[in-house]
Amino acid sequence: MESCKQSLLAGLETLNISLDENKIAQLLGFVKLLEKWNKAYNLTAIRNKEAMIGLHLLDSLAVAPYIQGPRVIDIGTGAGLPGIPLAIYYPNIHFTLLDSNAKKTRFVQQAILELGLKNIAVSHTRVEQFEPEQTFDTVITRAFASLPDILKLTTRLLSDQGILLAMKGQAADIPELENAQTTIIPIHVPDIDAERCLVKIQLTKELEETTWVK
Repeated sequence: MESCKQSLLAGLETLNISLDENKIAQLLGFVKLLEKWNKAYNLTAIRNKEAMIGLHLLDSLAVAPYIQGPRVIDIGTGAGLPGIPLAIYYPNIHFTLLDSNAKKTRFVQQAILELGLKNIAVSHTRVEQFEPEQTFDTVITRAFASLPDILKLTTRLLSDQGILLAMKGQAADIPELENAQTTIIPIHVPDIDAERCLVKIQLTKELEETTWVK
């Protein structure tokens, strides 16, 4: 794992992120678990752990400056991305990782246990059926659905000043949204040539009322 560690350290430096040795070990431990479980559970199309450093860890951590706490939900977390890397980075923020795929949520539960993460809850359910006791300051999604669908499904989960962060590839396919403040933030992920952007959406009262889903 030494080459993975060096790639991770170089990428973190490019992102201007400083982590202690324990967090570095947790991130690398997550990659090891992902590679191991991927053989049986088909968690991700990325099979090589060296490639996972950039495509999973650094891709997730690149959006860390835009997270708003203290409560965050990762919708369609899959194998725990971006939720687990972000929870490692922000141990004082509580993360809920939601996915409807039982195999993936079982992996996420095991990863949380083995990595000793205390600030994550896992929900195996569809977002339409999810009924939290409290709303969230940030809803984040990574390759989950189209923006209109994301808004329809997640508006009710946001606190009054909450934000929606949608991790996307090219910005060209992002529609203009009425009654919402939309900001497109270019994201540079070290060692990744593909275009990345983060769509930040702050809802207005009108949109919150019209898209509220019970």
